[in-house]
Amino acid sequence: MFNEFKKFAMRGNVVDLAVGFILGGAFSTIVKSLVDDILMPPLGLVLGGVDFTNLYIVLGEGQYESLAAAQEAGAATINYGLFINNVIAFLILAFALFLIIKGMNRMQEKKADDVPDQPPAKPRNEELLEEIRDLLKKG
Repeated sequence: MFNEFKKFAMRGNVVDLAVGFILGGAFSTIVKSLVDDILMPPLGLVLGGVDFTNLYIVLGEGQYESLAAAQEAGAATINYGLFINNVIAFLILAFALFLIIKGMNRMQEKKADDVPDQPPAKPRNEELLEEIRDLLKKG
């Protein structure tokens, strides 16, 4: 069973998938930081000083000065500001992946265009049979 698992784990596709998964996680962290630390502060400023991370609704009684204070008090909250941040991060990540896939498809199309459109060479015995057929038709 161990050898079977080792054979499975060392296949090229599994290793490629693991590398892609790790790089995807790292890329996701970078995109999340881009959204949270670079894009959202100026956007909040343009929208009148709104801090998206502090946009929430308290379910029940009480008012809190920040989301952290509400969570510390144990209040149930709907954190729609964090949801907005995550949606924006997802859209950026999806667009980046779209551009990567589009580039890869374009490279594959170039490779396909580089291959000449000549049919594959026929086996020698087929060529000889066709020559014999043509000679017999001529008579």
